[in-house]
Amino acid sequence: MEIKQYIKENEARFMEELFSLIRIPSISALPEHKDDMLACALRWKELLLAAGADEAMVMPSQGNPLVFAQKHVSNDAPTLLIYAHYDVMPAEPLDLWKSQPFEPEIRDGHIWARGADDDKGQAMIQVKAFEYVVKNGLLKHNVKFIFEGEEEIGSPSLNTFIKEHKELLKADIILVSDTSMLGADLPSLTTGLRGLAYWEIEVTGPNRDLHSGHFGGAVANPINTLCSMLAQVIGEDGHITIPHFYDDVEEVPAAEREMIAQIPFDEKKYMEAIGVKALKGEKGYSTLERNSCRPSFDICGIWGGYTGEGSKTVLPSKAYAKVSCRLVPHQNHAVISQLFVDYIQSIAPEYVQVKVTPMHGGEGYVCPITLPAYQAAEKGFAKAFGKKTLAVRRGGSIPIISDFEQILGIKTVLMGFGLESDAIHSPNENFSLDIFRKGIEAVVEFHLNY
Repeated sequence: MEIKQYIKENEARFMEELFSLIRIPSISALPEHKDDMLACALRWKELLLAAGADEAMVMPSQGNPLVFAQKHVSNDAPTLLIYAHYDVMPAEPLDLWKSQPFEPEIRDGHIWARGADDDKGQAMIQVKAFEYVVKNGLLKHNVKFIFEGEEEIGSPSLNTFIKEHKELLKADIILVSDTSMLGADLPSLTTGLRGLAYWEIEVTGPNRDLHSGHFGGAVANPINTLCSMLAQVIGEDGHITIPHFYDDVEEVPAAEREMIAQIPFDEKKYMEAIGVKALKGEKGYSTLERNSCRPSFDICGIWGGYTGEGSKTVLPSKAYAKVSCRLVPHQNHAVISQLFVDYIQSIAPEYVQVKVTPMHGGEGYVCPITLPAYQAAEKGFAKAFGKKTLAVRRGGSIPIISDFEQILGIKTVLMGFGLESDAIHSPNENFSLDIFRKGIEAVVEFHLNY
């Protein structure tokens, strides 16, 4: 049976299986969802066995459990390791959702729910393509699956798990569907990812909250001070001011910049889609270079003082911020993390105490387009979408990809099907049914060509 017909005849089942996963609020960032993490892992185990895996198991880690499954074809055949994650981001703010985030709905040709794209929908693409090639006797290589439950909090347990199970995870190539395309009609493969460094900052002033009338103007306000410090991290030209920050940044070669310039990109539509009137970034680089090939610094959250209804004239004792840097290949996240800590401490004024706590991080990654597996993925996209596949670097981070390379010694092909409009991590996350179907076709073609 042809793949298009197989999808058509089985789509109702595919949706119910996907919905059974989405209905489990596997939010790794919130400890009250610990039982949901296990429930989601167990459901994936059932679905992988049903899809044709020889064995599947839920394995413990230092944090949330992992799901491992495999299908053995031959000792002489290459082995493909498919990675995905089953945890999702929190759904807040709930009032901005048009439907319940964990009760999936199909509207206007899209699946609407938290995890519809990231990463339950994309993982399901991999599993259903696997199901098709197994049931039709088309699988020529061994396949292993590793699904984790901590990607959205930086995969803190996976590095140790990989080191402890190197033989179990031994493979020739890794395939991941957790990235995006340039557009629904612009099939593209991600050839590079940025790394990440993340910190929390705590600024303490007086030993208690003070009356702003009695003390304002005489005592430093920690929120004012924190804002002033963070404002110094980026200069007027968009350049990050941390000493030695750019020491290991590799300039984008002229040939690659020329390739990026040829990518179809409508800056006006880009701005309209996110509701801004102008763009801002590092001087001397295009928008597509800034958000993929250049490092960046962002304040991800900032709080302190009184934030309730009405007013309270308070000079707060403390202020907090969560900040991150997106890094490019060759920048070591541990080195950058320490550089940031040292810098913030160096500009901290004496009238406050500053504590900087490094959180999770990871390295950037580049996939050579000469890899046979990359070329198989390229053929998969071309077959499913009917267009030449573009090679692009993306601005996001999947820190575990560099860990895979460093620990297992193998490369990863990033075969993602998301779109910017899918609103992953935001209210009203969604996934196109048309992309879902084409994704399955593309991965089937990958299997046939690998």
